[in-house]
Amino acid sequence: MIAFAKVYTYFKRLNTELLGLSVDSNSSHLAWVFDIYCRTGIRIPFPIIADRNGTIARKYGMISNDVSNTETVRNVYIIDNNGIIRTILIYPMNVGRFIPEIIRIVQALQMADCEKAATPANWIVNQPIIQPIPRTFEQLEERNNQIQENNNGMSWYLSFKEPSDKCKDKIDKCNGD
Repeated sequence: MIAFAKVYTYFKRLNTELLGLSVDSNSSHLAWVFDIYCRTGIRIPFPIIADRNGTIARKYGMISNDVSNTETVRNVYIIDNNGIIRTILIYPMNVGRFIPEIIRIVQALQMADCEKAATPANWIVNQPIIQPIPRTFEQLEERNNQIQENNNGMSWYLSFKEPSDKCKDKIDKCNGD
């Protein structure tokens, strides 16, 4: 919770909301939040849902019956504004979440959606993206010519382009640009 609180502004700049879910009680959450504040001065700026009977956690696969019937695993769900789960990260209970990768995934999803394209492996902000596959033979020929002229791919089905300024500006908000 502390790590997410520290980067809360980055998520807000990306038009992303954070939400915690726990099988502990609301009183427990208040105690955690107060203890964190007293010990660190950090306020938890996002809501934490008390899922006492684990109904939500079970629906989302957050309770690992191999580990426990009540303890949740450390999941991260990225859900778009249409309510569609786009990414699920499942961390073992003894491994912390990697916040920079979670931010990168949000940025990659937003870039891919904005450009109607794909991001390649190891993509980071402002790097080239994968162009959509041509739909006609004429587009395929045009793509092959572009690749030969610009040296921006290996074949008609895998070529790259720079993200548009519109999409870059949208994603760069996270970096404070």
